[in-house]
Amino acid sequence: MPSFEPVIGLEIHAQLRTDTKLFCGCRNAFGAPPNTDVCPVCLGLPGALPVLNARAVEFAARAALALHGDVHPRSVFARKNYFYPDLPKGYQISQYDQPIATGGWIELKRPAGAVRIGITRLHLEEDAGKSLHHGFPDSDRATYLDFNRSGVPLVEIVTEPDVRSAEDAAAAFAAIREIVVALGVNDGNMEEGSLRCDANVSVRPAGASAFGTKAEVKNLNSFKFVQKALEFEIARQIAVIEGGGRVVQETRLWDAERGETVAMRTKEQAHDYRYFPEPDLPPVVVSEEWIAAIRAGLPELPEARERRFVADYGLSAYDADVLVRLAGGADYFEAAVAAGAPAKAVSNWIQGEIRRKLKDTGAEHLSAVQISPERIAGLITLVERGVISNSVAKSVFETMWGSERSAQEIVDAGGLAQIGDEAELARLVAEVVAAHPDSVAEIRGGRNNVFGFLVGLVMKATGGKANPKVVTALLKRAVNGG
Repeated sequence: MPSFEPVIGLEIHAQLRTDTKLFCGCRNAFGAPPNTDVCPVCLGLPGALPVLNARAVEFAARAALALHGDVHPRSVFARKNYFYPDLPKGYQISQYDQPIATGGWIELKRPAGAVRIGITRLHLEEDAGKSLHHGFPDSDRATYLDFNRSGVPLVEIVTEPDVRSAEDAAAAFAAIREIVVALGVNDGNMEEGSLRCDANVSVRPAGASAFGTKAEVKNLNSFKFVQKALEFEIARQIAVIEGGGRVVQETRLWDAERGETVAMRTKEQAHDYRYFPEPDLPPVVVSEEWIAAIRAGLPELPEARERRFVADYGLSAYDADVLVRLAGGADYFEAAVAAGAPAKAVSNWIQGEIRRKLKDTGAEHLSAVQISPERIAGLITLVERGVISNSVAKSVFETMWGSERSAQEIVDAGGLAQIGDEAELARLVAEVVAAHPDSVAEIRGGRNNVFGFLVGLVMKATGGKANPKVVTALLKRAVNGG
């Protein structure tokens, strides 16, 4: 599609990890029975008045500063009026013309150089409830409502329309997720809906400066869906234009089963919401000293951590990037290294066996790993000392998963320690060499790929417990007549 250019901007909604909701004392937690974490305030009952959660303001400021934005000394809440069954008040308390922060940027690493995506604004708002359209006997004719999520604090992060591909849109969403999770203001759990992305996308002729008509694709809760939905939507809009039609400004939903976006409703304009200042909440006023204190307390962010992993641990830029971007990977890595395991070996295990196991169990965050960093360090140390082989270590790893036993305990109980006795291994090597004279002749003739076959026979004879380094040295000596 060389004659068209996509123009994409993102709206990312991140629930804040406060203990209570934005304007009341109800618990902010996922998974409670429906309509149990509710009160007159978050249900919008007459006479109930909101009281602002100061912790949510702090978390919003942390996110804005980490995104290089400007936190304003004064911001104002507004009523965003629209009717939807899961919005109990008939309006949403949000921020409009005076948000808590504006400006900022993120950068995406690309082979041709960094791509900077501007941030337009970051504002605070309350979440709506949840409409449940499936899973009930009468779902074909009724919708159920759960208001537990109503009033949960959100920040909405709006980017500039600087994104030029579906791939970069997914990468920008991932980069913002990494930042808010590293800050501790959001848990990054997209399956539970605590992080969601809406994307505004249009297409225009390559080289044009004017924007095309945009469509909004709502409620994308995975990087894969962001990319696939936008790839489809870009192609759809191009096909409409090339077919002589006009793109309609509308809101669309991603249908993952059908692999396409579908029309939901015409896209609203700001004036459709009839914004006006929230009369029950005063302006939010913060001092420059408070903002400076928040800035000073920011934790190490992903890019800085990557650089430190390369400098302090000698990791490659690739390994550092994978560890930092793997949810919980950097913390797990540092804890295992602090427990005494070599950095490169820990990185290899996280990227290898640990990620494989997480994938098998359907988990993504390393908090789901059922082996503590200290115990994985003990396992790696046994491999590094030559006590067990890599193949045995993988078996021990499986036994350790979900148990409290250490690697050493499992090795001792199973008699799994490597055989390093040269006399015993020399005897087995001699037997293998004597039984396979043709293979020995091939090796002496220059076919070194056969050597691994003989090593494997010795390892098999010892149940995989022979020290492979010792076996290799003994075999070379025996084959060469030494």
